[in-house]
Amino acid sequence: MPIELELCKQFGVSRSTVREALKQLVRQGLLVRKRGVGTRVCAVAPVSQCVQRMSGVSDLIQYATETTLHVDKSEIVSVSGDVAVMLGASEGETWLHVRGLRFTKGSELPISFTDIYIAPRFRSVEGVVGRVACAVYTLIDRQFQASIMTVGQEIRATILSEEMAHLLIVPPHTPGLVLARRYLDERGDLTVCAISVLPDSRFNYRETFRRDSVLLR
Repeated sequence: MPIELELCKQFGVSRSTVREALKQLVRQGLLVRKRGVGTRVCAVAPVSQCVQRMSGVSDLIQYATETTLHVDKSEIVSVSGDVAVMLGASEGETWLHVRGLRFTKGSELPISFTDIYIAPRFRSVEGVVGRVACAVYTLIDRQFQASIMTVGQEIRATILSEEMAHLLIVPPHTPGLVLARRYLDERGDLTVCAISVLPDSRFNYRETFRRDSVLLR
């Protein structure tokens, strides 16, 4: 892209107008701005958001089938510290760690970077390499007959680090979300824990609440 002063001359507008226009194009995923490199075009149409509507576990399955996880690493790791606490695991316990970028179909820009931890009893699960077009826990269900009965979810705001912003192809310090989900089986034991980091412009979470009929009496 031309520098700001050239754009001001070309369109006959102020520098503040150009900056605001560029900011909006960055938020739409059309441009990427990097210090020392400048502004480059990365798309010619606005990046589509991943819109997730939630009412039950089946919606999670639908979400996974509409996206593809490009696995970057899949390995057995010994968990410790904060990770062990998050998983409710003992220090040194070995889990299967899978990580990668998730994409919506037809998009070249990732919607999230995801870390997945799979419980020791399921770490031999097959199919978590390359491109995975289904939910990891559905692979576990098929191979081990271990159904997911409960999903716990936490969402918090974050600011993307330079490293994470580079992976997600957004400017450093872009606002984002951390989405953590814990998948429990019928005994209440943790099967899978997935932590995803998402840029604010590529994910929209919707939930509908209906008033209990008892309250209407």
